[in-house]
Amino acid sequence: WYRKVETKKRYTITSALPYTNGRLHIGHLAGAYIPADIYARFKRITDNDVAYICGSDEHGVAISIRAKKENKTPKEIIDKYHNLIKKSFKDFGISFDNYSRTSSKIHHKTASEFFKFLDNKNCFEIKKSKQLFDPIEKQFLADRFVEGECPHCGFKHAYGDQCENCGSSLSPEQLINPISKISGAKPIEKETTHWYLPLGKYDDFIKEWFLNDKKDSAKSNVYGQVKSWIDQGLESRAITRDLDWGIPVPHKDGNGKVLYVWFDAPIGYISSTKEWAKNENKDWELYWKDKNTKLIHFIGKDNIVFHCIIFPIILKAHGGYILPENIPANEFLNLEGEKFSTSKNWAIWIDEFLNDFPGMQDSLRYTLTVNAPETKDNDFTWKDFQARNNNELVAIFGNFINRVFVLTHKYYDGFVPESGDLDTVDIEILKRAYKMPILISEALDNYKFRQAINLLIDLSRLGNKYLAEEEPWKLYKLGNIERVKKIMYVSLQLCGLLSLLSEPFLPNASKKIRDILNINEIKWTDLSFDNPILEQNKTINKPYLIFRKIEDNEIQNQIKKLKS
Repeated sequence: WYRKVETKKRYTITSALPYTNGRLHIGHLAGAYIPADIYARFKRITDNDVAYICGSDEHGVAISIRAKKENKTPKEIIDKYHNLIKKSFKDFGISFDNYSRTSSKIHHKTASEFFKFLDNKNCFEIKKSKQLFDPIEKQFLADRFVEGECPHCGFKHAYGDQCENCGSSLSPEQLINPISKISGAKPIEKETTHWYLPLGKYDDFIKEWFLNDKKDSAKSNVYGQVKSWIDQGLESRAITRDLDWGIPVPHKDGNGKVLYVWFDAPIGYISSTKEWAKNENKDWELYWKDKNTKLIHFIGKDNIVFHCIIFPIILKAHGGYILPENIPANEFLNLEGEKFSTSKNWAIWIDEFLNDFPGMQDSLRYTLTVNAPETKDNDFTWKDFQARNNNELVAIFGNFINRVFVLTHKYYDGFVPESGDLDTVDIEILKRAYKMPILISEALDNYKFRQAINLLIDLSRLGNKYLAEEEPWKLYKLGNIERVKKIMYVSLQLCGLLSLLSEPFLPNASKKIRDILNINEIKWTDLSFDNPILEQNKTINKPYLIFRKIEDNEIQNQIKKLKS
């Protein structure tokens, strides 16, 4: 079914580079990592060529501030948090093909070459301007380290580059009553020279490429924010900074200046791909320059403008690079009704979750997917996590799998029974089941992850309903052995389908079920009504619980821990 509509394609999939000034929490996972991981796994299992790329973002003022706070060097800070973040991703099971870092030699070389290439093409404007300067810390202030009142909507905590309340594009000088986020001092103005990317020159390009070409494919929340920026008019943006931490500007007049982190960081996708391609003996250019490659950026809403306007303009200015096929940004996830706050420790840290709930990555993946902030902010609560796990994964999905496996061992010593000629009801169930790969694929291709995972649960609901209505345990007692064989055969095929279709969403559960069924990871392209997953007389292993119930006291402990 799938082979007819999809030939093998190449995908470069990226997740936003996490900033190495702190640990990962579940809000990060919900925004840019779980959706991308689901999509990458889905594209692999539908027989595509996938490069899922990420890495640590290790430059910018925030690193310097963290270093001062912890009395360490910036290098010590990035090493500490890069290793913590990388380990959290690995332990959680995010399936990056490569996880790099922007402090690497290959990235410094790639970003520097990008700057020099654009500079040689006269893509930049070099301008003197007055910029905000912290008189206490004696340093120029990057946009994100100036905070004040938005001149458009009056929001009191707008950043120097963007108001996250109304989405307006800003410059630090526009803020009303600005303060330095480093020292709290009122900034002064001081003259400096910088290289600017003239975004306004690409106004026609960005309108045609995004507002026209992406009108039907972009998510509504993404399209709305980008249109707001474009409607305000695109202005030149400095791509260098007066800082002592970052990639030095590769120019004779670049002393004491570094590349702006939002110029350098997205290029990290390219340098990470180069690193991966070298290790895998592949041609990196196919993943960034071949027009047949689809480039997909998974991000949170705070990164929309950089990925939908600034980075595409950088790629366009360079020439020869493909542009993103889609940028399916999620909105923010809140925690127990409040915004995540690392300073207040109002967060659920990934490393702590894995320690408190060992082996339960799938339960968190499921909850964060079924409750994903796809087009509006959403909320995570511990009680909802418990309810999703116990009432859906355990009581519906796990219950169906376990009942079928237990009955198979009870009636047939673990052998898949011979089906004979299936009854009409059996054929209808299988036909409905084999529509699920198509429906789930369509949902994932449209970045509707909540819809896709609900379809997966619907398949287990279908199995439970089938068992409840056919009641093989009663028929077995009545001696209707042939009918029971058909019911169990169909039920086992549904289990096989669930084991394969759950792989992008619940990879650990998928592997456990496949281990019990003694089946390898089969490509979705091989699934069909006429090609059963489980052969008759095949042996399945002894079952064990795929999901465990979460007790009330565990949740109460977590709520207490959070509120303390």
